[in-house]
Amino acid sequence: MNTKYNVLVLGSGGREHALSWKIAKSNLLKNLHIAPGNAGTAHLGIQANLSVNDFEGIAKYCEKEGINIIVVGPEDPLVNGISDYFAEQMPNVFVFGPNKNAAQLEGSKDFSKQFMQRNGIPTAAHKTFNSNEIKEAQQFLETLKPPYVLKADGLAAGKGVLILNDIEEAKLEVLNMLQGKFGAASQTLVIEEFLDGLELSYFALTDGKNYLLLSEAKDYKRIGEGDTGLNTGGMGAISPVPFANNVFKQKVIDQIVEPTINGFKKEDLNYVGFIFFGLINVDGEPKVIEYNCRMGDPETEVVIPRLQSDLLEAIVLSKDKLLNEYEAEFSSTACTTVIAVSEGYPGSYSKGIDFKIAKPAPANGVYFYAGVKVEGHNEVTSGGRVVACTAWAENAQDALFWSYKMIDQVSFSGKHYRKDIGKDILK
Repeated sequence: MNTKYNVLVLGSGGREHALSWKIAKSNLLKNLHIAPGNAGTAHLGIQANLSVNDFEGIAKYCEKEGINIIVVGPEDPLVNGISDYFAEQMPNVFVFGPNKNAAQLEGSKDFSKQFMQRNGIPTAAHKTFNSNEIKEAQQFLETLKPPYVLKADGLAAGKGVLILNDIEEAKLEVLNMLQGKFGAASQTLVIEEFLDGLELSYFALTDGKNYLLLSEAKDYKRIGEGDTGLNTGGMGAISPVPFANNVFKQKVIDQIVEPTINGFKKEDLNYVGFIFFGLINVDGEPKVIEYNCRMGDPETEVVIPRLQSDLLEAIVLSKDKLLNEYEAEFSSTACTTVIAVSEGYPGSYSKGIDFKIAKPAPANGVYFYAGVKVEGHNEVTSGGRVVACTAWAENAQDALFWSYKMIDQVSFSGKHYRKDIGKDILK
């Protein structure tokens, strides 16, 4: 490959910093642009102050800067149809991400459940209800055993899933959700059986025909030690996952990954991009909890560093459905990340707090900024999740040692982090 590409990464979090960090190393890169980016991505490429959903503004920027490829980080622009917009308005710009119809795999819980059912992909038993079926939804709860899982059909900023033990509380939340607790997102509600097991995620790239399976990861969503407290966007992650052995991985490939890719072809879904398989290991059997149509965060911060080959090359090959020609190399080392978050997160928290890192990352680590921006000559916090402290080593215990050494170098008022990442599965 001799052609060089101008690449625009859309997004501003730790995931986008990790993707930009990896793409910046590519021999195929001409110029890297990030929009809107953060204080970390500012050191990797040209920042553009654009909203990820401002398709017209993004298109004008692409024309001005000669952008060839857009790599979409977050889900919103995909679910809102950015791939369709560029296919119609600027077909010379390749958007690495599924079109609006295919992005319903994340944008609609009901769509994804129906897709799994049609393609024989193992998942929890479920039923879908709309706002005219409140009584029927409440009656359906009585056929299930606690805990009860309620999922808003649409995107609800990570807050649309409730797991409740009390049936009366569950019935009340059915009423609240179908009456608009999460706005339009919960006017359709999916009620599922509860699956008991260990959660993990697998990640893949696909060109719609071929796929490349990336490493798996386990993330930690709750704010408190021992998986207590409120759900967050993620407090840390590790890769690989010890209980995901070769036998389990082969089941994931045979029962989930390949039926998903074949389902895209069979149903003529225009799916090119990343796929996130949110899974649960139930007595050695993988089942799908959810699909996402992009990489996870903070899992990206441990999966991408383990990919040794050129990520941009895989993206370029996907454009012409030639991903089967990609020669993937993965590191055998373990990778971990621990997230420093703002005081009060995931509830209300202050922004604009002075942020500093006393020492640069070690040779086996990197700081992926999530909620940090430049203000004047200083860096200040700008989000709930502030920075991901990622390190790699021969094993996860050693990698975590370095992640925690790195987080000690981070200072901002109200810094909070979990001290037990990985302890539940590492012996």
